[in-house]
Amino acid sequence: MAELLHGPEALSKARLELEQTIGWGKPLEESDITRLPYLQAVLKETFRLHPVAPLFLPRKASTDVEIAGFTVQKGSKVLVNAWAIGRDESTWDNPLIFMPERFLGSDLDVKGRNFELIPFGAGRRICPGLPLAIRMLHIMLGSLINSFDWKLEHEKMDMEEKFGITLQKAQPLRAVPIAI
Repeated sequence: MAELLHGPEALSKARLELEQTIGWGKPLEESDITRLPYLQAVLKETFRLHPVAPLFLPRKASTDVEIAGFTVQKGSKVLVNAWAIGRDESTWDNPLIFMPERFLGSDLDVKGRNFELIPFGAGRRICPGLPLAIRMLHIMLGSLINSFDWKLEHEKMDMEEKFGITLQKAQPLRAVPIAI
């Protein structure tokens, strides 16, 4: 919501897609998600810029392995920085800009198959809550966008992040829903 309120053009596009696909104010259902590519792109872009866990749990290399010209020795502890991967200039054009359109027509998903977008991890240790999160986040965000107009409580919104085990906004979002 913070990125959408910070960039109202994306909010307008998401709202228009919802209105044209399911109708303004109507409840969003799980079966609608596949027909909402822009809403899916908004969530992928949010996962790219703001992964819930910026650093994954440490792993231990079971064998010597070479990655991108570097040797990781057996027994080394490895941390994956999902936050940095999502902001890598060699992978993403304008990586600090919230731009859901970058995912339209793209096969990238958040299920651990594309290492440039791994907010839930990958492989055997992928987050077990991924299927529920994907369903619920689309439904919740789509429902909020499709049921209310939104305005910021204060004119200026701070987009700074606070790092910890999880990533969160330094100052909480304060938005006011306006019934239609």
